Amino acid sequence: VQLVESGGDLVQAGGSLRLSCAASGFTFDDYAIGWFRQAPGKEREGVSCISSSDATTHYADFVEGRFTISSDNAKNMVYLQMNSLKPEDTAVYYCAIAYLCGTHYLHWGQGTEVTVSS
Repeated sequence: VQLVESGGDLVQAGGSLRLSCAASGFTFDDYAIGWFRQAPGKEREGVSCISSSDATTHYADFVEGRFTISSDNAKNMVYLQMNSLKPEDTAVYYCAIAYLCGTHYLHWGQGTEVTVSS
Protein backbone atom coordinates (compact mmCIF):
# COMPACT_ATOMS: atom_id res chain seq x y z
CA VAL A 1 0.00 0.00 0.00
CA GLN A 2 1.25 3.43 -0.89
CA LEU A 3 -0.33 6.81 -0.28
CA VAL A 4 1.42 9.90 -1.58
CA GLU A 5 0.16 13.36 -0.77
CA SER A 6 1.00 16.46 -2.78
CA GLY A 7 -0.19 19.98 -3.28
CA GLY A 8 0.83 21.56 -0.02
CA ASP A 9 2.22 25.07 -0.27
CA LEU A 10 2.50 28.49 1.33
CA VAL A 11 -0.63 30.52 0.67
CA GLN A 12 -2.11 33.73 1.99
CA ALA A 13 -5.20 33.74 4.14
CA GLY A 14 -8.30 33.60 1.99
CA GLY A 15 -6.50 31.62 -0.68
CA SER A 16 -7.07 28.13 -1.99
CA LEU A 17 -5.15 24.90 -2.40
CA ARG A 18 -5.95 21.50 -3.78
CA LEU A 19 -4.30 18.57 -2.10
CA SER A 20 -3.96 15.25 -3.88
CA CYS A 21 -3.57 11.73 -2.54
CA ALA A 22 -2.28 9.14 -4.99
CA ALA A 23 -3.15 5.64 -3.85
CA SER A 24 -1.77 2.31 -4.97
CA GLY A 25 -1.34 -1.26 -3.83
CA PHE A 26 -4.93 -2.00 -2.83
CA THR A 27 -8.42 -2.20 -4.33
CA PHE A 28 -9.39 1.44 -4.24
CA ASP A 29 -13.15 0.88 -4.34
CA ASP A 30 -13.04 -1.26 -1.18
CA TYR A 31 -11.82 1.48 1.13
CA ALA A 32 -12.56 4.91 2.48
CA ILE A 33 -9.94 7.63 2.20
CA GLY A 34 -9.59 10.18 4.93
CA TRP A 35 -7.71 13.46 5.20
CA PHE A 36 -6.17 14.39 8.53
CA ARG A 37 -3.98 17.22 9.68
CA GLN A 38 -1.53 17.92 12.43
CA ALA A 39 -0.53 21.43 13.36
CA PRO A 40 2.70 22.14 15.26
CA GLY A 41 2.26 21.27 18.90
CA LYS A 42 -1.22 19.88 18.39
CA GLU A 43 -2.74 16.46 18.05
CA ARG A 44 -3.69 15.04 14.70
CA GLU A 45 -7.32 15.65 13.77
CA GLY A 46 -9.64 14.38 11.10
CA VAL A 47 -10.58 16.77 8.32
CA SER A 48 -12.68 14.83 5.86
CA CYS A 49 -13.37 11.36 4.54
CA ILE A 50 -14.86 9.84 1.41
CA SER A 51 -16.11 6.36 0.77
CA SER A 52 -14.69 5.23 -2.55
CA SER A 53 -17.58 2.85 -3.20
CA ASP A 54 -20.42 5.37 -3.07
CA ALA A 55 -18.71 8.77 -2.66
CA THR A 56 -20.33 9.43 0.70
CA THR A 57 -18.47 12.28 2.33
CA HIS A 58 -17.86 13.48 5.87
CA TYR A 59 -16.37 16.70 7.17
CA ALA A 60 -15.13 18.00 10.47
CA ASP A 61 -17.15 20.87 11.90
CA PHE A 62 -14.28 23.31 11.55
CA VAL A 63 -14.34 22.89 7.76
CA GLU A 64 -17.50 25.01 7.70
CA GLY A 65 -18.14 24.40 4.03
CA ARG A 66 -14.70 25.60 2.94
CA PHE A 67 -13.25 22.22 1.90
CA THR A 68 -14.49 19.65 -0.60
CA ILE A 69 -13.27 16.08 -0.79
CA SER A 70 -13.57 14.14 -4.03
CA SER A 71 -12.21 11.02 -5.64
CA ASP A 72 -11.32 9.84 -9.11
CA ASN A 73 -11.66 6.09 -8.89
CA ALA A 74 -10.27 5.57 -12.39
CA LYS A 75 -7.03 7.22 -11.29
CA ASN A 76 -7.01 6.04 -7.67
CA MET A 77 -6.83 9.64 -6.57
CA VAL A 78 -8.48 11.57 -3.76
CA TYR A 79 -8.48 15.34 -3.63
CA LEU A 80 -9.11 17.93 -0.96
CA GLN A 81 -10.06 21.31 -2.35
CA MET A 82 -9.49 23.91 0.34
CA ASN A 83 -10.92 27.38 -0.08
CA SER A 84 -11.02 30.42 2.19
CA LEU A 85 -7.96 29.18 4.01
CA LYS A 86 -7.21 30.54 7.46
CA PRO A 87 -3.92 30.71 9.35
CA GLU A 88 -5.31 28.06 11.70
CA ASP A 89 -5.43 25.65 8.75
CA THR A 90 -1.64 25.57 8.81
CA ALA A 91 -0.63 21.95 9.33
CA VAL A 92 0.80 18.86 7.73
CA TYR A 93 -2.02 17.11 5.90
CA TYR A 94 -2.13 13.34 5.60
CA CYS A 95 -4.31 10.91 3.73
CA ALA A 96 -5.09 7.48 5.10
CA ILE A 97 -7.26 4.49 4.26
CA ALA A 98 -9.83 2.61 6.29
CA TYR A 99 -12.56 0.12 5.55
CA LEU A 100 -15.11 2.72 6.58
CA CYS A 101 -14.90 6.41 7.40
CA GLY A 102 -14.42 6.91 11.11
CA THR A 103 -13.00 3.47 11.78
CA HIS A 104 -9.40 2.44 12.29
CA TYR A 105 -7.13 3.83 9.60
CA LEU A 106 -4.81 1.18 8.27
CA HIS A 107 -2.19 2.99 6.22
CA TRP A 108 -0.96 6.56 6.10
CA GLY A 109 0.91 8.75 3.70
CA GLN A 110 3.89 10.88 4.59
CA GLY A 111 2.03 14.16 4.52
CA THR A 112 2.14 17.45 2.67
CA GLU A 113 2.70 20.76 4.40
CA VAL A 114 0.23 23.60 4.18
CA THR A 115 1.15 27.02 5.52
CA VAL A 116 -1.37 29.83 5.54
CA SER A 117 0.03 33.26 6.19
CA SER A 118 -2.00 36.07 7.69
